[in-house]
Amino acid sequence: MNHAFWGGKSVFITGHTGFMGGWLAFWLARSGARVTGYALQPPTEPSFYDAIGLAGDVNSIEADVRDLHRLSAAMHEAAPEIVFHLAAQPLVRTAYYEPVETFSTNVMGTVNVLEAMRGCEGLRAAVLVTTDKVYENREWSRGYREDDRLGAHEPYGGSKAAAELVVDSYRAYFPNVGLATVRAGNVIGGGDWAADRLVPDAIRAFTHGRVLTLRRPDAVRPWQHVLDPVRGFLKLAERLSDSPIEWSGPWNFGPNAREAVTVEMLARELAHLWGPGEVARADDETGPKEAKLLTLSSVKAHTKLDWRPKWSFARAVVETVNWYRSHVLHEAMRDVTERQINAYEGAN
Repeated sequence: MNHAFWGGKSVFITGHTGFMGGWLAFWLARSGARVTGYALQPPTEPSFYDAIGLAGDVNSIEADVRDLHRLSAAMHEAAPEIVFHLAAQPLVRTAYYEPVETFSTNVMGTVNVLEAMRGCEGLRAAVLVTTDKVYENREWSRGYREDDRLGAHEPYGGSKAAAELVVDSYRAYFPNVGLATVRAGNVIGGGDWAADRLVPDAIRAFTHGRVLTLRRPDAVRPWQHVLDPVRGFLKLAERLSDSPIEWSGPWNFGPNAREAVTVEMLARELAHLWGPGEVARADDETGPKEAKLLTLSSVKAHTKLDWRPKWSFARAVVETVNWYRSHVLHEAMRDVTERQINAYEGAN
C-alpha cells in the first residue's frame, strides 16, 4: 500500500457497504484518502460496515447504482480522481432465482457508473470489479487467463461477462483515463455474512452447534483472503493513474495455483480452527448447477504488476476464523480489523 500516493486522494467507491467494498474503503480511509461511498444499506445484519463503524470514515451516500441521475450528481460532487466500482448483486444462487434483478444491477449498474464518470475532469483511473466466473468454464485444469473466452451458463456469470463487454464498449469515451476490469478469486475474510457462501454458512452453523452440510464438497475454487485482491486493485489503480494506456484492460487476481482447494477441504479447516464444528457431505448435489473446477491464472499480475498473494491459504483461513471469533466475543472489531491490516502490510 503506497500511503503517500493515496493521502488526500479523492476516491469514489460503489458498494462500500458490502464485504469487499468495506475492506477497500476502510484501508483507503486509514491511508488518508478522501472516500465517498455510494451504495444501498448494508445487505446483511450483522455487516462488516456496521461492525467496524465504517460510516465515520467515509462520506456515505445511500442510493442505487441503477439511479443514474442520483449517481451522476454524487460522483460530480465528489470530483473523484479514482473510481472503484464494486456495487453488484454478487450471489450465484440468488441470480438463478432473481435473474432480472441480477442483470439490471450488474449490467445497467456498470453502464451508469461509466456514464457518471463522463465529464469528471479530474478523473485519472477507474477499477471495475467483476468476477472469476466471467470465463466460459470448460473445467480446465489450468487457470483461466485474461485473454480466454468470456461466457457463462448461469445468470450471475453472464451478467458479469456482459459488464466486461460494457466496459470495453466505453473505452473510447476515456482516452486519458486508465480503465481496468479486475477478476478476483473466491474471497474469504472476516465480515461476510451473505447467505449461501461457504464461510458465512460455516460460521453460522458452528456458532449455533449445527452441522454444516456441503452441497458440492468436491468443487475446486481459488480461495484467497480479501486483502490480497484488494491490494491488487489498489496497486493497479496507482499504475493506471500514472500510465493509463499501458495498464488498462482486464486483470486476474487469484491465489497461487497450489492454493486452489476443494470446498470440503476449506470447510474442514474452518471446523478444525473453530472447534468444535461438524461437517457433512450432502447425499446428492442440490440446487442450481455450478462449475466443479475453477482456477485463475494471475501470471499477468505477477510479471507486469509485481503482485503476488501475501497470505497463504492456511493463513487466510486462520485470520478469517480469528476475525469471526472476535466478533462472537464482542471485541472491538475496528481494532481487530486494524491489526489484521497491519499484520498483512508487514508480511513478506
